[in-house]
Amino acid sequence: MVEFRPLNHTRVCIHIGLLELPFVTLTGAMDIVVAIGNDESFSQPSEKIERKSLKTTFLDSIGAHEIFSSEMWRAALAETVATTFFLFALTTCLLSCYESNVSDPKLLVPFVVFIIAFFFLFTMFPLTGAFLNPLLTFIATLKGAICLVRACVFFLGQCLASIMAIYLLKCAMSHDAVEKYMLGGCTIDNNGSGISLGTALMLEFVCTFIILLVAVTVAFDKKRSKELGATMVCIQIAASIAIAVYVSNVVTGRIGYAGAGLNPARCFASALLFGGPLWHGQWVFWLGPFLACIVYYIFSKTLPKEGLVNDGRYEIIKVARACIEATGSNNYKSATVKAEEKPPCIPETVDKDVLALYPF
Repeated sequence: MVEFRPLNHTRVCIHIGLLELPFVTLTGAMDIVVAIGNDESFSQPSEKIERKSLKTTFLDSIGAHEIFSSEMWRAALAETVATTFFLFALTTCLLSCYESNVSDPKLLVPFVVFIIAFFFLFTMFPLTGAFLNPLLTFIATLKGAICLVRACVFFLGQCLASIMAIYLLKCAMSHDAVEKYMLGGCTIDNNGSGISLGTALMLEFVCTFIILLVAVTVAFDKKRSKELGATMVCIQIAASIAIAVYVSNVVTGRIGYAGAGLNPARCFASALLFGGPLWHGQWVFWLGPFLACIVYYIFSKTLPKEGLVNDGRYEIIKVARACIEATGSNNYKSATVKAEEKPPCIPETVDKDVLALYPF
């Protein structure tokens, strides 16, 4: 077996069994090793390198290096704190709307949701991405916006933030309000006066898909998000959340169920702290939104790569003119040509001198 090694000099060695005998040394740029006998050690380094490369590739693909990144842990801490106060402010304002003396408090809900969501998104978007929700974290992972390790850390932080937010609400609000609204509106069947599991599952899926289609399609498009700017992207996301909440509120209108949860961690925190009927159908708040994320991810692969281009080629007037020209008869065309060649006002038998008077 002959092995070539790049060195500053050339050394020829003879391997006999386990012995290595220097044979001759020359000046050159290649180290030539002549081996006699069975030497299985040559294949081992390549196998180790291959295994090491596969392991390194896998760790890089999941973003394992971010475990040792202080920036990732700072972002996770900021995401946890922001999610805590976002849910606290959002739930408090929603309950205030329902307790107001307005004839139809449901009309106030989308405006409140939009304002609160916009300010939190606008603040946290340049820092952490402003996910504030396990669903957005999940779809961001599917789309490749964040790595798997960061997504897991964010997910745990958002679940912890939901528990802290509901606990703060439990401590701050009266016992009657807690019993009436369960501080989350995640009661599917409130002693028979709620909604069915099938209806709740459909609302969770549909409303989550609305948010993903309207907001995520723009937010995860680098070209469009750059054209719109961070402000317009945050407005789009906040508006989609407000629309989804309002639609689910109008459809249901039942006590105990404040529309689509759109955040499984919030409903899980309510069930964890209060228990009882909140555990009934808890799987709906997880299956519906996560199923919507998977369906949207598959659907996003079919979206057109290029936007709509309007060059006026298919304008309706041009299409109508083309249809008229295409369906015109040959006689009409020949008559038109003859009319252009010879004006109809000139008689057939006219003198050449008189013809010269016509300005044609």
